[in-house]
Amino acid sequence: MEYQFIRLEIENNIATLALDRTESLNALSLAFTAEITESVRELNAMDEVRVIILKSNARAFCVGLDLKDISSMGLDGKAKTNLDFPANLHYLFDSANVFEQCPKPVIAAVHGMCIGGGLDIISACDIRLCTEDATFSLREAALGLVADMGVLQRLPLIIGQGFTREMAYTAKLFSAREVERMGLVNAVYADEEALMEGAKKLAVQIAENAPLAVRSTKEVLNYSRYVNVQEGMSMAKHKNMVLFTSEDMMEAVTAFMEKRKPDFKGR
Repeated sequence: MEYQFIRLEIENNIATLALDRTESLNALSLAFTAEITESVRELNAMDEVRVIILKSNARAFCVGLDLKDISSMGLDGKAKTNLDFPANLHYLFDSANVFEQCPKPVIAAVHGMCIGGGLDIISACDIRLCTEDATFSLREAALGLVADMGVLQRLPLIIGQGFTREMAYTAKLFSAREVERMGLVNAVYADEEALMEGAKKLAVQIAENAPLAVRSTKEVLNYSRYVNVQEGMSMAKHKNMVLFTSEDMMEAVTAFMEKRKPDFKGR
């Protein structure tokens, strides 16, 4: 597909998805979130893509909602219009959900400001990295709103209730080192160049493993956040009943016996 606000590159089984609504610092309009959603779905269908790196081409990662665009959808005080409002904005919510639902691991590489909806999006990713200049904020309380793109549900599972509530209630900016201490990001890099080098190195390490096993591991991890240990283990066992018959499993055994690196095909 052709995109106005998204730039896609695929190399060595790694897709780089760049947010490119640069003039508005990647403010989330309805058209932009539709493109985010559809581009991830496009990558989902590509067997050659094993890992996705999410980055920004703007001088900020994302400054949150495009309030002018979203407010133009309008609530007119009529019950039906108000009830239909969330459905009419489904791409806004989908643009975060799609990263969690994506069968491939997603690494968010953040620089500059990551505000509101931007934080919603990266909280739906698998791994988050950032630069020293990155700042993070849940701004909704300062705008008279409640964050509704999934961050209040996902963030406590990443950084815990205490830090989530501090971010949500204060609406203040948090530095890269502060969110690293919280556990929101795995690593902090000096600049954008070092950030992308780190993201690509991590993506390569992931892409070298058996794609079906990585995909199944993400599914089990996501499922296990909402069920007890036994239910999570049961899902993992059922995944392995399938994976034991895969060509990649046989390749792993053969490579081990032959003392070489396995060449996984995702079959």
